[in-house]
Amino acid sequence: MLTPNATTASTAAIHACGFPCRAVRMASGTAASAAGKKITETMAMASPEIVTSVLERLRELGIRFSIDDFGTGYSSMAYLRRFRIDRLKIDRSFVENLGRDPDDEAIARAIIQLAKALRIETIAEGVETEAQLDFLRFTGCDYIQGFYLSPPVPADAITQLLQPVLDTT
Repeated sequence: MLTPNATTASTAAIHACGFPCRAVRMASGTAASAAGKKITETMAMASPEIVTSVLERLRELGIRFSIDDFGTGYSSMAYLRRFRIDRLKIDRSFVENLGRDPDDEAIARAIIQLAKALRIETIAEGVETEAQLDFLRFTGCDYIQGFYLSPPVPADAITQLLQPVLDTT
């Protein structure tokens, strides 16, 4: 359930001339299918034609995309089809009360079910407790990220943190 590698693409970066080439260089050293870019709902909705064009060009190079903070912006179900997103990141505001708030549970469950129906993976942000993890596993969330796994660490510490996992493969 570890979160796949991804970097966030800003609105300015998406609009910048040559963004697809820079995105590929940023992903160098990583298999294209493992590399990913995150876009926020707000950014995607601000200029959907440009975003669609850029995403399609990068998708042809094997780069995958996720919508960050899903459910907190201008969510339009049509954009899930239009952008051909690979992953939805469930915003932490829906995760923090899992196990305590039936409304947040209903929203998280609905996002996961919608994503599954559209063949989109899900990533839950801000997972901090075992109860949250249990709920997300039970409902079929694909990946989690948050303090439950690890607090933020410097980039150079990632290899050391993952060494036990790498030793078993």
